[in-house]
Amino acid sequence: MTPTRAVILVDIQNDYFAGGLWPVDDMDRVADAAANVLDAAREAGDLVIHIRHEATSDAAPFFRPGTTGADIHPSVAPLGNESIILKHRPNSFYQTDLQEQLQSAGIRDLTIIGAMTQMCIDATARAARDLGYDVTLVADACGAKAMTFGATALTAEQVQAAFLAALAMSYATVI
Repeated sequence: MTPTRAVILVDIQNDYFAGGLWPVDDMDRVADAAANVLDAAREAGDLVIHIRHEATSDAAPFFRPGTTGADIHPSVAPLGNESIILKHRPNSFYQTDLQEQLQSAGIRDLTIIGAMTQMCIDATARAARDLGYDVTLVADACGAKAMTFGATALTAEQVQAAFLAALAMSYATVI
């Protein structure tokens, strides 16, 4: 059976977990939810693509080249037949072969999960929709990090809600 949907796991990497260089709030829970989505996708025969972000400099705050922090977390470890795409920018389509892989497989529907909601999930979901894909985001399988802008401090929960609400307006179905 030819898959019609792809599940794209974005940046579920060691540096986002406790003890890593850039921990994302509640990343263990996010990874558990992502692993459930991944298991269901494998069982359904969906195309599975792992995105791995690596900085271009050893001086980067996280995802430094060649470090274990930049490795995909074991909770969602790729199987031998699953593609791993290396990227260097938040948008998973930018200067990668993601679009070509999806087109060659005839995929039109994407489920996107991973981290961080306010950066790489946002950039990838918007690019996917602009390229004509139907996009679904699984909220509990996406993780955000607390942020501050000026004098305003936002919790991870507030960041997550703000970004998913905006994406749900016209870029994705959020479940």
